[in-house]
Amino acid sequence: MKFGITFFPAVGPADLPADKYFDDALELAVYADQRGFYHVKTVEHYFFPYGGYSPDPVPFLSAVAARTSSIRIATGAVIPAFSHPVQLAGRLAVVDNLSHGRLDVGFGRAFLPDEFAAFGVSLDESRARFDEGVRIVERLWAEENVVVDGPFHRFGPVTLLPRPYQRPGPPVFVATATSPASAEQAGRLGRGLQAVPAIAGVAGFTEILAAYRRGWVAGGRPAGTEDVQISLGAFIAEDRDEALSLGRRDEQLYSDKIAQATRSWATERSADYPGYENLANVGSLLHFDNRLGDDHILAGTPDDVRAQLTRLGAAYGTDITVSLTIHSGNLPIDVAKRTLDFVADKIAPEFAN
Repeated sequence: MKFGITFFPAVGPADLPADKYFDDALELAVYADQRGFYHVKTVEHYFFPYGGYSPDPVPFLSAVAARTSSIRIATGAVIPAFSHPVQLAGRLAVVDNLSHGRLDVGFGRAFLPDEFAAFGVSLDESRARFDEGVRIVERLWAEENVVVDGPFHRFGPVTLLPRPYQRPGPPVFVATATSPASAEQAGRLGRGLQAVPAIAGVAGFTEILAAYRRGWVAGGRPAGTEDVQISLGAFIAEDRDEALSLGRRDEQLYSDKIAQATRSWATERSADYPGYENLANVGSLLHFDNRLGDDHILAGTPDDVRAQLTRLGAAYGTDITVSLTIHSGNLPIDVAKRTLDFVADKIAPEFAN
C-alpha cells in the first residue's frame, strides 16, 4: 500500500485568497516529497468553490515538479471533453519533461452541467468525447505523423512536440465514480483506475473494483499488477475528539460547496449520466459519520487510522495507492502537515509492501 496526497480545493475568494491556497498547497507538496509520499495529485474544475481554484492541473503540477525531486505528480483528472487533444497532449508532455518522467495522467469525463454549458459541450456527448480524446492523446504521445478522423476531431498528419519523457507516454488512469462498465474497460485497455469510494459506497465500489480487475485480466495481464488509486479524506490527531471535530468541520464545508455546484442537476438529464439527477441533493446526503463508519474517511488517532486501513486492505486489497485529501483550504496548513507526519511516521511503515 502506497500513500499520496490529493489537493481538492473547496474554497472561494470569500473563504481564502487564491494565492494563499496555492502557497500552502505548494508548501505541502514539497513537504510530502521530503517525507517520502508517493504522489501529489490535483483536479480540474471550474467556476465554483467546489474545485474551482484548480481549473487546470498543469500549471500547479509544473510548479510542484520544479520544487520536488522524487514524488510523482498526477492529474486526478483532466477532462478531454474541454480541451483539444493536441493542446492537452502537448501541455502534459511538457510537464512530463519538466518532472523528468514523474507524471501520471488521470482522465475524467466531468459531471457538472454548468461546466459543460460553458464549454458548449453536450452532456450526451460526454462518454464519446472522453473515449476519443484519451485515444488521441495516447496516439500523439506514442506515434508520429498522426492522422485523426473522428466524430469530434479531424486533423493530421502531425507529430507532437515535445515528445513525452516517458515512452510511449505517461501512465494513463481513468477516473470513475459509479460505473463498473467504465472500470472494466479501463482494466481491459491496461489503464489505471482512480476512484473515490465514498461516492459509490462500499457495495458499489467493491463492484467497480471487481469489474476493473476482471477487465485487467481479460486484457491479458497478470492479476495483482493493476494500478488503483483511491482518494480519502484524512484527519489525524493524538486526541480522537479533536480529529473527528476537524473532520466534521472540513467535510461539512465540502458538502456545502458540492451542493452549490451540483444544484443544476435538479433540471438536467442525460443518458450519459443515469441517476445523476440525485446529485441535486448530494450536499444533504454526505454524512461524515456514515462515511467514517465505511472507512471512506480516515479520522481519529494513528491507531484508529491503522485499523481503518487494515479493514480497507482486507476489503479492497493492499495493492492500492491511498491518496489523502488533506488540504481543502478550510483548515490550517499545520493540521495538514501534522497529518502527513502521522502517516509517514506511524502509519505508512505498517503497510509497506
